[in-house]
Amino acid sequence: SSHPTQILSDIFTVEEIKKKTISKLNITWIGDCNNVLNSLISASIKFSFKLNIGCPKSYEPNEKLLMWVKKNKGKIKVFNDSKKAAIGSDVIFTDKVISMNDKVNKSKKLKDFKNFKVTSKVMNFAKKDAIFLHCLPASRGHEVSSDVIDGKQSKVWQQALNRVHVQKSIILYCLEKLR
Repeated sequence: SSHPTQILSDIFTVEEIKKKTISKLNITWIGDCNNVLNSLISASIKFSFKLNIGCPKSYEPNEKLLMWVKKNKGKIKVFNDSKKAAIGSDVIFTDKVISMNDKVNKSKKLKDFKNFKVTSKVMNFAKKDAIFLHCLPASRGHEVSSDVIDGKQSKVWQQALNRVHVQKSIILYCLEKLR
């Protein structure tokens, strides 16, 4: 599964804030390998940007997807350490550890991800001007600490607002109003 409209608005947000094309930036995802990450992986091929993924070993992207990345000369590295994944990042993304309709042992999954929370310690491994993004809603204390999501590096509200405008543009494009 994927979430392409989310990623299109995220790329718009990143480029708007960083004033650079995403291909010149280091992007990091810390957390579960879900629909949003699947689209971010696809985007990393399409827009040619470096993508670090920080997740527990047993939650890595599937082999088929990683083979596709390799075949398409993707610049993706997978780390089983959130701090290593964050080194030199311009942008750090995360999402809920327990997604809607997640049919898993929730307490086990939360325990598996306890070292993959975006905290100020993790943000300190990124560049000084790195930004934090989350597609919301967030589970504070699970995938992100309150000081990060409420801090000056967090751009989640700008990201959410941009999603409205980018998705309206996609609809207009599909209706041939933007061609």
